[in-house]
Amino acid sequence: MNTAGTASGQVSFIPVDESTVAMKLSGSWSNDASIRPVEQVLAELSAFKNLKLVLLQAHDLAGWDSRLPAYVLKIIDYCQTQHIEVDASGLPEGIQALLKLARAVPERAGARRATQQKSTLAEIGKTVMNGLKDAKGLLAFIGETLLAFATLIRGKARFRSVDLFLCIQDAGPSALPIVTLISLLVGLILAFVGAVQLAMFGAQIYIADLVGLGTVREMGALMTAVIMSGRTGAAYAAQLGTMNVNSEIDALKTMGISPMEFLVLPRMLALILMMPLLCLYADLMGMLGGALVTVSAFDVSLIQYYNETQKAVDLTDFSIGLFKSLVFAALIATAGCMRGMQCGRSASAVGDAATAAVVNSIVYIVVADSVITLICDRLGI
Repeated sequence: MNTAGTASGQVSFIPVDESTVAMKLSGSWSNDASIRPVEQVLAELSAFKNLKLVLLQAHDLAGWDSRLPAYVLKIIDYCQTQHIEVDASGLPEGIQALLKLARAVPERAGARRATQQKSTLAEIGKTVMNGLKDAKGLLAFIGETLLAFATLIRGKARFRSVDLFLCIQDAGPSALPIVTLISLLVGLILAFVGAVQLAMFGAQIYIADLVGLGTVREMGALMTAVIMSGRTGAAYAAQLGTMNVNSEIDALKTMGISPMEFLVLPRMLALILMMPLLCLYADLMGMLGGALVTVSAFDVSLIQYYNETQKAVDLTDFSIGLFKSLVFAALIATAGCMRGMQCGRSASAVGDAATAAVVNSIVYIVVADSVITLICDRLGI
């Protein structure tokens, strides 16, 4: 007889014949007991040559809990991989019932994360395929959105007006505190950055030009878009994703109601309506932040700052900023709603959808901002 452990729980191997071994489990198998690792027992079991049958016996157990069935299950799994038959009739009925229950439903394919190393070419191919899949999904979503807007123009879109007003409240007035804080700080930063260089030439008055043009043409719309992508775009993805998990979107389809009209349209309209107003408010806060720095730290009066800003900024600059805010609003709403509608059926999928919505929104915003800026430069405006 060969003993594989001397701790609270013991495993003994008793050869029966050339192809059969009895594995005797004895002692205490509680969760806090000191028991030899199963890997060492399996290594000793593999030492038996021409093994065809393993008899599991546990007649001398002092006590056991969930640790013993888990231990035995690993032994059975190993024997199956080695094409060794296992006879578990010598185990207590409770352990046999637990083993039967554990193996009643096979493990779902893909339930465990694969850890195998893929080649670089395979990773590149996977990335390209995922990109093509996302592009196809984006085009399909844009098409469905245009059809929903066409239905709205014809006056046949079905959604509740109260949902639209709630979305407007959430995307507009509720966002004022964070927009105020960020825009004010951005104006302060722009003023300080410009003052470092302009003060060297005694041209502090032109801080107003720098802050005014930078805020109105670029930073006001851009910072508002970044704020709304992290705040509202992620919220849209999480809301629609949760509805997808709870099968609420499927219920709408069953009742013959288009989810694009009932859920997506109010959110897109609310954000497109509110973003230009938030952009104007951010422009005001940014210029006020620049005024705080210029008036308090440099020899420039508030009237001088106001007059210089009025000369530097015209209606064309405001129009460019507002146009950017409209484009950014459409992109943020598209990214958030699309990721929410494409969400999976688990809690982790909702989190992934919100993360993807923010990342996609920021990428879309930066690309669109670059394109619009280049077009304005070519047109000389």
